[in-house]
Amino acid sequence: MSANKGNDGYRRSLGPWDAALVVVGGIIGGGIFLNPGIAAQRTGSGLALLLAWIGAGVLTLVGALCYAELGARRPQAGGTYVYLREAFGPLAGFLFGWTMLLVIYSGSTAAVATIFASYAVAAFGLPAGTALPLTVGALVFVALVNLFGLRLGAQVQNLFALLKLLAVAVLVACGLYLAGAHAPAALAADPMRTGVGFMGAALPVLFAYSGFTYLNNLAGEVQAPQRNLPRALFAGMLLVIAAYALVNLAYLAVLGHAGLAASTAPAAQVMDRVLGPVGARLIALGIAISTLGFCNITLVAGARVLQVMGADGLFFRFVAKLHPRHGTPNVALAALSGWAIVLALSGSYGALLDYATFGDWLACAVGVATLFWYRRHDRGEVPFRVPGYPLLPLLFVLAIGAVVVATMRDSPRNAGIGVLIMLAGVPVYYAWRRRRAVGGRPAP
Repeated sequence: MSANKGNDGYRRSLGPWDAALVVVGGIIGGGIFLNPGIAAQRTGSGLALLLAWIGAGVLTLVGALCYAELGARRPQAGGTYVYLREAFGPLAGFLFGWTMLLVIYSGSTAAVATIFASYAVAAFGLPAGTALPLTVGALVFVALVNLFGLRLGAQVQNLFALLKLLAVAVLVACGLYLAGAHAPAALAADPMRTGVGFMGAALPVLFAYSGFTYLNNLAGEVQAPQRNLPRALFAGMLLVIAAYALVNLAYLAVLGHAGLAASTAPAAQVMDRVLGPVGARLIALGIAISTLGFCNITLVAGARVLQVMGADGLFFRFVAKLHPRHGTPNVALAALSGWAIVLALSGSYGALLDYATFGDWLACAVGVATLFWYRRHDRGEVPFRVPGYPLLPLLFVLAIGAVVVATMRDSPRNAGIGVLIMLAGVPVYYAWRRRRAVGGRPAP
């Protein structure tokens, strides 16, 4: 194999900068601009809120370092699916792919594409009736861009990531400028929320950090992945943690803790105070760009999982095909994009997303748990090993496990339906095995 082509058929076209921006683009979507008020409602001071965001970022960084070792061990397409399949068997890998296709990637893509459309309408003053066509158009656009090779898709993604970082920088600059001498008061206790616990904010804050695993799905297309993938995960996570901390500081400096807790659109409020309606439109455009970039990453990353599943015989074989010229999984990309469009048109994506949002972090925790299996069974030389093993991986698994349990306790209906969606994949898996056996092909 050439240095520019992996043994899975993918072309290694992502450099270290491209890979780091994939991490940034996969994490920063619309959440940091829209919903920090939820975390503020569950903390008692601006300082506690900032500590929650920084603490969740550090915990996510631990998970990213674990995924860096996993990616260095298996520098190929598929990410979490591959790790679960090798460590816990094909059923575990299939259940991840099943849930990813039905709700996690497709539902989040449809939901975020809808957010893109709503903010594009606000930014350009379009009629409300254009929101649904814009949603579908956004999904079609990002799919078409990536049909012609990941190099072009990476260039577009880099532009999206840089523009969203620019939006963050403008928001921070405007917020801290407006705050002036009031900035120190931003960290003060909120008398309206005395006695509020700290851990309640963990769930909404952690959800804003999800998406760091997407780069591992693209490991087959990263240049020198055993060196560049760990560096990209580390650098990308540091950028995100810094961005999230500064944005929340800007919110607190302008709105105060009580004002942030009461706000459903803090970014728009900050920009409106600085620049009036023009500022609100500017941040609406920034949010639209940010969400479009997120959709691009989820579709591209999810398509690689479907392609590998097809190659393993755990999905339709034709989905495993790579384009002979561009080396892209165009059939898998079209399948995932098409399902996301169906969800967007049906309006059911919101419910599906609620049912399975915790599933994404559950998959992260189980993915990190495979590291213990690899350390025991795969003793070859690895250029990167997560520091603090086994304590740091164990800390991550236990912390995310506690968050998942808290989610099931606080939202038993949604979590229960999410679990049922995952478990519904069990009979599908065995039916698929029987189908292959009848066809004379070995069962995976």
